[in-house]
Amino acid sequence: MRGAVFSSRRSIRAALLCGASALACLVAAGLAAPAAAQSVEELAPSVPAGTQMLLEADTLVYDNDKQTVTAVGGVQIDYGGNRLVAQRVQYDRKTRRLVASGNAQLVQSDGTKINSEHIDLTDDFGDGFVNALRVETTEKTYFGAESAERMGGVLTTFFNGVYTACEPCEKKPDKAPIWRLKARQIIWNGEKKTVRFENSNFEFFGFPIAYLPAFEIADPTVKRKSGFLMPGLAFKSHLGAGFSIPYYLALAPTYDLTARGTYYTKQGFLGEAEWRQRFDNGQYSLKIAGMRQQNPDAFDLNTVDRGNPGEPTRFRGMMGSKGQFAINERWDFGWNVLLQTDKNFSNTYDIQGYTDYVHRSEVYLTGLNDRNYFDLRAMRFQVQENTLEGDIGARNESQPWVLPSLDYAYIPDVPLAGGQLSVNLNARGIVRNEIDEAFFIPNVPGSGVQRVRGIEGQSGRLTGEAEWKRNIITDGGLVITPLLAFQADGDFLNANSDSLQAISDMAAARGLEDDMRSSFARFMATAGLELRWPVLFTGIGSSHIVEPTAQLFVRPNEPFVGGLAVPNEDAQSFVFDATTLFERDKFSGYDRIEGGTRANLGLRYSGSFDNGWATNALFGQSYQVAGVNSFAQPDLVNAGADSGLETSKSDYVGLAGFSTPGGFSASVSGRFDERTLDVRRTEVKAAYSGTPVSLSARYTFIQAQPSYGVPEDLQELSFGSSAKLGQYWRIFGSGTYDLEKNLFTNDGFGFAYDDECFSYTMTLSQSRNRDTRELTQSFGFNISFRTLGDFGSTKSSFNQ
Repeated sequence: MRGAVFSSRRSIRAALLCGASALACLVAAGLAAPAAAQSVEELAPSVPAGTQMLLEADTLVYDNDKQTVTAVGGVQIDYGGNRLVAQRVQYDRKTRRLVASGNAQLVQSDGTKINSEHIDLTDDFGDGFVNALRVETTEKTYFGAESAERMGGVLTTFFNGVYTACEPCEKKPDKAPIWRLKARQIIWNGEKKTVRFENSNFEFFGFPIAYLPAFEIADPTVKRKSGFLMPGLAFKSHLGAGFSIPYYLALAPTYDLTARGTYYTKQGFLGEAEWRQRFDNGQYSLKIAGMRQQNPDAFDLNTVDRGNPGEPTRFRGMMGSKGQFAINERWDFGWNVLLQTDKNFSNTYDIQGYTDYVHRSEVYLTGLNDRNYFDLRAMRFQVQENTLEGDIGARNESQPWVLPSLDYAYIPDVPLAGGQLSVNLNARGIVRNEIDEAFFIPNVPGSGVQRVRGIEGQSGRLTGEAEWKRNIITDGGLVITPLLAFQADGDFLNANSDSLQAISDMAAARGLEDDMRSSFARFMATAGLELRWPVLFTGIGSSHIVEPTAQLFVRPNEPFVGGLAVPNEDAQSFVFDATTLFERDKFSGYDRIEGGTRANLGLRYSGSFDNGWATNALFGQSYQVAGVNSFAQPDLVNAGADSGLETSKSDYVGLAGFSTPGGFSASVSGRFDERTLDVRRTEVKAAYSGTPVSLSARYTFIQAQPSYGVPEDLQELSFGSSAKLGQYWRIFGSGTYDLEKNLFTNDGFGFAYDDECFSYTMTLSQSRNRDTRELTQSFGFNISFRTLGDFGSTKSSFNQ
């Protein structure tokens, strides 16, 4: 075929990629047409009426008898933003047609290029006929044909045509591209906005692998068009192999609907539908999914996925909605809500957008100005777990409703006494339908309630906080920062009898005072002083900053400390390390307040070198100088237990790291016993990012904190790697190994190919339960042909 477009990058890729997955992809392409794809632009562009034609040529020949005008040599015609270039152009005044020959090229106003030895057009560029043409669009898609004809300014037909999105190889332009479509006819309909391929073959590296009698794709000018999307594949041990076909309905310019049907070999048919609608100030979506599970026995006993014994089939489903709207330039309103028949459906069946292990359903209103921030939310935490309700470790039913949560922050733009004032307001109301409690470790004398992580009933708190601080720099470079802070709280609690009894049992077992009360108020005032003295040292090719830092915070004891009077809902996550050494209040939330007089001492260091190296370090310790140590006192969750702050002299904390211009970086952080320097907590990280290899590794150790709910040491090693093999190939893998249990908790590997018009990814991953060692395997692959669509798994099996 003369003049068709061919392109190729590497011939060796044919042997590596012409496998079963490519064949499956092309079979699917015959069954479904993408809802959006790119194609050839109009062969004859529209030209505004009254537009003048400009002609340049070496020679003009007028033939009055034949009524023709012939331009010869370096002919260039500009007409309505379009340009026709050729060696010879003849205009017939009788037929009103232009005939261009000799390396003819038509460049349209949008940049589309049409190359041919012969172009026959009407003088208004409305209709035309072209022989042996090559077309390059602005989207880098390519058409070739033995001939093409345009009629009525609407319909363009390519005869014996070829289409590809692969750029031609400059050195071997006649070599077959990675993929192309050959068709007896390619029909572009400008009125219906479609491109139709008739009697076509799909070729992969020059090999025909699928015959497609007829299929249709959308015109490139149409961004949204109804039609079948590319099918998908999935595999999970409990579900079997899954094959899905989605259909897209473009109902209007502002709303659409996507329906998807997936058949799993073990569990049957899953139906999904998603409605999306856009407005000038936002958008929202509504998704529903459901199925009648056919083979519950494929799941493990005593799990949510398997359901009740003796129940052969059951309906499982979900409904979810997300939305976000800009009320104005400062205020946003939105929601993210999930409802489902059981707590693990969306996670089990990978319902896109709703697969998080802990999903937060919420409705929110936020406002942001230069010096103001407002956030109001109502939330419900949903744990997508497989554990049955009532079993040890089940968490979902004990998750609270937060009705509501309020945060407001304000920083005045006028200094106060030369310093900066900041004001924070926080409020929360919590409703919990089931107590969240943890018990002592089995076989331990006095086993009973160990922690009450959440009280069944209602509770609320309103907190106001103000802080003022000012930086004063002396002539010697000493930075003095005085600080004043004040916090006031009002709390209420309406706990049910089971919760009160659990708290009473916990107090009795530990010899504590059970002074839980229905309401209380508390106050905390703090006076602080920070001294920093950054000292700069310079050497040959390097500079270093050493900054000794000392802080002192004077305040009264924490109110109600030493008993079980204060519900702790938002200060349960507690880690003492180098990043929190200089915090005024080291508790993570508002429910607990750090009290007593405390001093923090540390040394910071940073260095930079002319060769591109950079280093940093921090080391320090905290001291309870006077008053009651809040971290040594119990609460309902024992937040400060074994934290390193429970003694008058805290554990040592530190971190150090460096980075190089070659892409290598490493860091180490840790907490060390204040007497023996034994490691209590540490994390070591190293990474290299370069060409062609990228590597990362992390080692983590956390010593057991039984009173805090961590009965055993945690020690694991995780790693990830990626390597490029040539210009387009890469392999990758990742894994996590539990050193305490001698178990790979998850691992996976894959390989991928990516170039300008084609990509292919295949992954294999597996995970194991830390306690039961149950193995779950997942396989996925994805093939993407630019402008045609994707085929394969709907989501990656693991992070690459």
